[in-house]
Amino acid sequence: MYNELDSILNVPVRLAIVSALIKVKQADFKHLMEITKTTQGNLSHQIKKLSEAEYIEVEKTYKGNYPQTICKLTAKGEKAFEQYVETIKKYLHL
Repeated sequence: MYNELDSILNVPVRLAIVSALIKVKQADFKHLMEITKTTQGNLSHQIKKLSEAEYIEVEKTYKGNYPQTICKLTAKGEKAFEQYVETIKKYLHL
């Protein structure tokens, strides 16, 4: 009756990242830091996990002389998020 929750998205910071990217399609590291309220190290680690799962694409560029990391949601990530939400709804009997 119940599906297993996606282990990649079942981590609060990762879920927050993907939830933000669903709305804006892409965001830079600074914006994701503000949303997740986590440390730089933890955010970097969670972005790496999402990238390895192919849920997001990470683009490293420069803005002026400063490095900039931009994250974009992939089609696979969007589908995984939608499935995660549907699974949660089933758990809550919605």
